[in-house]
Amino acid sequence: MKPSIFLSKPLLAVVLFFVASCGSQGDKESTDTTSTADSTTTATTDKTNSAPSTITTTPQDMMVVTHKVADFKKWMTSYDAHDSMRLANGVHSYVIGRGLKDSNTVLVAVKVDDITKAKAFAKDPSLKKAMQKGGVVGAPVINFTTMTFQDTARINYDLRSRTTFKVKDWDRWKKSFDSSHQTKRDNGLVLRAYGHDVDDNHKVTVVTALVDTAKAYAWWKSDELKKLREASGATSQPERFIYHMVKRY
Repeated sequence: MKPSIFLSKPLLAVVLFFVASCGSQGDKESTDTTSTADSTTTATTDKTNSAPSTITTTPQDMMVVTHKVADFKKWMTSYDAHDSMRLANGVHSYVIGRGLKDSNTVLVAVKVDDITKAKAFAKDPSLKKAMQKGGVVGAPVINFTTMTFQDTARINYDLRSRTTFKVKDWDRWKKSFDSSHQTKRDNGLVLRAYGHDVDDNHKVTVVTALVDTAKAYAWWKSDELKKLREASGATSQPERFIYHMVKRY
Protein backbone atom coordinates (compact mmCIF):
# COMPACT_ATOMS: atom_id res chain seq x y z
CA MET A 1 0.00 0.00 0.00
CA LYS A 2 2.85 2.39 0.76
CA PRO A 3 4.20 2.41 -2.86
CA SER A 4 0.74 3.44 -4.06
CA ILE A 5 0.66 6.37 -1.68
CA PHE A 6 4.08 7.65 -2.78
CA LEU A 7 3.19 7.29 -6.49
CA SER A 8 -0.02 9.34 -6.13
CA LYS A 9 1.77 12.47 -4.94
CA PRO A 10 3.47 13.28 -8.28
CA LEU A 11 0.20 12.61 -10.04
CA LEU A 12 -1.58 14.99 -7.70
CA ALA A 13 1.04 17.67 -8.35
CA VAL A 14 0.56 17.35 -12.09
CA VAL A 15 -3.20 17.69 -11.76
CA LEU A 16 -2.89 20.75 -9.55
CA PHE A 17 -0.43 22.36 -11.98
CA PHE A 18 -2.80 21.73 -14.90
CA VAL A 19 -5.75 23.25 -13.04
CA ALA A 20 -3.72 26.30 -12.02
CA SER A 21 -2.50 26.79 -15.57
CA CYS A 22 -6.03 26.68 -16.98
CA GLY A 23 -7.21 29.19 -14.42
CA SER A 24 -4.34 31.53 -15.21
CA GLN A 25 -5.00 31.29 -18.94
CA GLY A 26 -8.72 31.93 -18.35
CA ASP A 27 -7.92 35.08 -16.38
CA LYS A 28 -5.64 36.29 -19.16
CA GLU A 29 -8.31 35.71 -21.80
CA SER A 30 -10.85 37.53 -19.64
CA THR A 31 -8.48 40.46 -19.20
CA ASP A 32 -7.71 40.58 -22.92
CA THR A 33 -11.43 40.51 -23.76
CA THR A 34 -12.15 43.33 -21.30
CA SER A 35 -9.29 45.41 -22.68
CA THR A 36 -10.54 44.91 -26.23
CA ALA A 37 -14.07 45.89 -25.21
CA ASP A 38 -12.77 48.99 -23.45
CA SER A 39 -10.72 49.94 -26.51
CA THR A 40 -13.73 49.47 -28.78
CA THR A 41 -15.89 51.64 -26.50
CA THR A 42 -13.24 54.35 -26.39
CA ALA A 43 -12.83 54.27 -30.17
CA THR A 44 -16.60 54.50 -30.66
CA THR A 45 -16.84 57.40 -28.21
CA ASP A 46 -13.97 59.23 -29.88
CA LYS A 47 -15.58 58.70 -33.29
CA THR A 48 -18.88 60.09 -32.00
CA ASN A 49 -17.23 63.08 -30.38
CA SER A 50 -15.28 63.87 -33.53
CA ALA A 51 -18.36 64.19 -35.77
CA PRO A 52 -17.83 67.13 -38.14
CA SER A 53 -19.52 70.39 -37.23
CA THR A 54 -22.28 71.67 -39.52
CA ILE A 55 -21.46 75.28 -38.68
CA THR A 56 -19.47 77.20 -41.30
CA THR A 57 -18.04 80.63 -40.54
CA THR A 58 -15.75 80.89 -43.56
CA PRO A 59 -17.20 83.75 -45.67
CA GLN A 60 -19.07 82.49 -48.72
CA ASP A 61 -20.07 84.82 -51.55
CA MET A 62 -23.51 84.10 -52.95
CA MET A 63 -25.87 85.43 -55.59
CA VAL A 64 -29.55 85.39 -54.65
CA VAL A 65 -32.12 85.91 -57.39
CA THR A 66 -35.86 86.29 -56.93
CA HIS A 67 -38.30 86.44 -59.83
CA LYS A 68 -41.73 85.27 -60.97
CA VAL A 69 -42.26 82.43 -63.42
CA ALA A 70 -45.23 81.50 -65.57
CA ASP A 71 -44.91 77.77 -64.82
CA PHE A 72 -42.62 76.43 -62.10
CA LYS A 73 -42.09 72.95 -63.55
CA LYS A 74 -41.18 74.35 -66.95
CA TRP A 75 -38.83 76.84 -65.34
CA MET A 76 -37.19 74.16 -63.16
CA THR A 77 -36.50 71.98 -66.20
CA SER A 78 -34.95 74.93 -68.02
CA TYR A 79 -32.89 75.93 -64.97
CA ASP A 80 -31.31 72.49 -64.58
CA ALA A 81 -30.61 72.33 -68.31
CA HIS A 82 -28.41 75.43 -68.05
CA ASP A 83 -26.19 74.17 -65.24
CA SER A 84 -23.13 73.96 -67.52
CA MET A 85 -23.50 77.66 -68.30
CA ARG A 86 -23.45 78.50 -64.58
CA LEU A 87 -20.48 76.26 -63.86
CA ALA A 88 -18.51 77.88 -66.68
CA ASN A 89 -18.91 81.16 -64.80
CA GLY A 90 -17.98 79.77 -61.39
CA VAL A 91 -21.60 79.68 -60.20
CA HIS A 92 -22.83 76.65 -58.24
CA SER A 93 -26.50 75.83 -57.60
CA TYR A 94 -27.39 75.68 -53.91
CA VAL A 95 -31.04 76.32 -52.98
CA ILE A 96 -34.35 76.70 -54.83
CA GLY A 97 -37.34 78.14 -52.97
CA ARG A 98 -40.97 78.93 -53.79
CA GLY A 99 -42.86 81.78 -52.18
CA LEU A 100 -45.36 80.93 -49.45
CA LYS A 101 -47.91 83.47 -50.67
CA ASP A 102 -47.16 83.05 -54.37
CA SER A 103 -45.62 79.71 -55.36
CA ASN A 104 -44.64 81.13 -58.74
CA THR A 105 -42.29 83.60 -57.08
CA VAL A 106 -38.99 81.76 -57.02
CA LEU A 107 -35.83 82.27 -54.97
CA VAL A 108 -32.55 80.96 -56.39
CA ALA A 109 -29.44 80.99 -54.18
CA VAL A 110 -26.13 80.05 -55.78
CA LYS A 111 -22.56 79.99 -54.47
CA VAL A 112 -19.99 81.90 -56.51
CA ASP A 113 -16.24 81.41 -56.85
CA ASP A 114 -15.44 84.93 -58.03
CA ILE A 115 -17.78 87.80 -57.21
CA THR A 116 -16.54 90.00 -60.08
CA LYS A 117 -17.12 87.21 -62.58
CA ALA A 118 -20.53 86.49 -61.04
CA LYS A 119 -21.58 90.13 -61.39
CA ALA A 120 -20.59 90.06 -65.05
CA PHE A 121 -22.53 86.82 -65.51
CA ALA A 122 -25.63 88.43 -64.00
CA LYS A 123 -25.53 91.02 -66.79
CA ASP A 124 -24.73 88.55 -69.55
CA PRO A 125 -27.35 88.48 -72.34
CA SER A 126 -27.12 84.67 -72.34
CA LEU A 127 -28.51 84.55 -68.79
CA LYS A 128 -31.37 86.85 -69.73
CA LYS A 129 -32.11 84.64 -72.73
CA ALA A 130 -32.07 81.48 -70.56
CA MET A 131 -34.47 83.11 -68.09
CA GLN A 132 -36.85 84.10 -70.85
CA LYS A 133 -36.73 80.56 -72.22
CA GLY A 134 -37.63 79.24 -68.79
CA GLY A 135 -40.66 81.51 -68.54
CA VAL A 136 -39.38 84.19 -66.15
CA VAL A 137 -41.92 87.01 -65.90
CA GLY A 138 -40.67 90.55 -65.39
CA ALA A 139 -37.25 91.72 -64.26
CA PRO A 140 -35.42 89.58 -61.65
CA VAL A 141 -34.09 91.06 -58.41
CA ILE A 142 -30.44 90.09 -57.94
CA ASN A 143 -28.49 90.46 -54.70
CA PHE A 144 -24.86 89.61 -53.94
CA THR A 145 -24.28 88.55 -50.35
CA THR A 146 -21.31 87.38 -48.30
CA MET A 147 -22.62 84.80 -45.85
CA THR A 148 -20.44 84.81 -42.73
CA PHE A 149 -22.40 82.15 -40.85
CA GLN A 150 -24.10 79.02 -42.18
CA ASP A 151 -25.58 75.97 -40.49
CA THR A 152 -25.53 73.25 -43.16
CA ALA A 153 -27.30 70.58 -41.09
CA ARG A 154 -30.31 68.98 -42.76
CA ILE A 155 -33.51 69.60 -40.79
CA ASN A 156 -37.11 68.49 -41.21
CA TYR A 157 -38.55 71.99 -41.63
CA ASP A 158 -38.63 73.44 -45.15
CA LEU A 159 -40.27 76.81 -44.43
CA ARG A 160 -37.74 79.66 -44.52
CA SER A 161 -37.61 83.38 -43.96
CA ARG A 162 -35.08 85.57 -45.76
CA THR A 163 -34.97 88.89 -43.96
CA THR A 164 -33.05 91.95 -45.15
CA PHE A 165 -32.49 95.27 -43.34
CA LYS A 166 -29.87 97.95 -42.66
CA VAL A 167 -27.71 98.47 -39.56
CA LYS A 168 -25.48 101.27 -38.23
CA ASP A 169 -22.51 99.02 -37.58
CA TRP A 170 -21.98 95.38 -38.62
CA ASP A 171 -19.86 94.33 -35.63
CA ARG A 172 -22.27 95.87 -33.14
CA TRP A 173 -25.24 94.20 -34.82
CA LYS A 174 -23.47 90.82 -35.02
CA LYS A 175 -22.56 90.84 -31.33
CA SER A 176 -26.14 91.63 -30.35
CA PHE A 177 -27.61 89.11 -32.79
CA ASP A 178 -25.30 86.28 -31.71
CA SER A 179 -26.35 86.75 -28.09
CA SER A 180 -30.03 86.14 -28.88
CA HIS A 181 -29.96 82.75 -30.64
CA GLN A 182 -31.82 80.98 -27.81
CA THR A 183 -34.47 83.70 -27.74
CA LYS A 184 -35.14 83.09 -31.43
CA ARG A 185 -35.36 79.34 -30.85
CA ASP A 186 -37.85 79.92 -28.04
CA ASN A 187 -39.95 81.85 -30.54
CA GLY A 188 -40.10 79.23 -33.28
CA LEU A 189 -37.09 80.26 -35.37
CA VAL A 190 -33.86 78.36 -36.04
CA LEU A 191 -30.97 80.27 -37.57
CA ARG A 192 -29.67 78.91 -40.89
CA ALA A 193 -27.43 81.70 -42.18
CA TYR A 194 -26.56 85.37 -42.00
CA GLY A 195 -24.28 87.80 -43.76
CA HIS A 196 -24.12 91.16 -45.50
CA ASP A 197 -24.05 92.71 -48.95
CA VAL A 198 -20.69 92.05 -50.63
CA ASP A 199 -20.10 95.79 -51.10
CA ASP A 200 -21.80 97.19 -47.99
CA ASN A 201 -21.83 95.44 -44.60
CA HIS A 202 -24.54 97.79 -43.40
CA LYS A 203 -27.02 95.77 -45.48
CA VAL A 204 -27.75 92.56 -43.59
CA THR A 205 -29.40 89.30 -44.64
CA VAL A 206 -30.67 86.67 -42.18
CA VAL A 207 -32.12 83.28 -43.13
CA THR A 208 -34.10 81.31 -40.54
CA ALA A 209 -36.20 78.15 -40.52
CA LEU A 210 -39.72 78.43 -39.15
CA VAL A 211 -40.27 75.48 -36.82
CA ASP A 212 -43.34 77.03 -35.17
CA THR A 213 -45.12 79.42 -37.53
CA ALA A 214 -47.54 80.84 -34.95
CA LYS A 215 -44.73 81.69 -32.53
CA ALA A 216 -42.56 83.13 -35.29
CA TYR A 217 -45.24 85.49 -36.59
CA ALA A 218 -46.08 86.62 -33.06
CA TRP A 219 -42.38 87.23 -32.34
CA TRP A 220 -41.97 89.39 -35.43
CA LYS A 221 -44.74 91.66 -34.12
CA SER A 222 -43.51 91.73 -30.52
CA ASP A 223 -42.19 94.70 -28.55
CA GLU A 224 -39.31 92.51 -27.37
CA LEU A 225 -38.00 92.09 -30.92
CA LYS A 226 -38.44 95.81 -31.51
CA LYS A 227 -36.24 96.53 -28.50
CA LEU A 228 -33.62 94.02 -29.61
CA ARG A 229 -33.50 95.59 -33.06
CA GLU A 230 -33.03 99.05 -31.57
CA ALA A 231 -30.27 97.77 -29.27
CA SER A 232 -28.48 96.11 -32.20
CA GLY A 233 -28.45 99.31 -34.24
CA ALA A 234 -30.94 98.34 -36.97
CA THR A 235 -31.89 101.41 -38.99
CA SER A 236 -34.63 100.11 -41.29
CA GLN A 237 -37.70 97.96 -41.08
CA PRO A 238 -37.11 94.30 -42.01
CA GLU A 239 -38.25 93.02 -45.40
CA ARG A 240 -39.15 89.32 -45.27
CA PHE A 241 -39.64 86.80 -48.01
CA ILE A 242 -41.20 83.59 -46.70
CA TYR A 243 -40.65 80.54 -48.88
CA HIS A 244 -40.61 76.77 -48.98
CA MET A 245 -37.20 75.31 -49.75
CA VAL A 246 -38.03 72.82 -52.51
CA LYS A 247 -34.53 71.78 -53.57
CA ARG A 248 -31.04 71.84 -52.12
CA TYR A 249 -28.14 70.85 -54.34
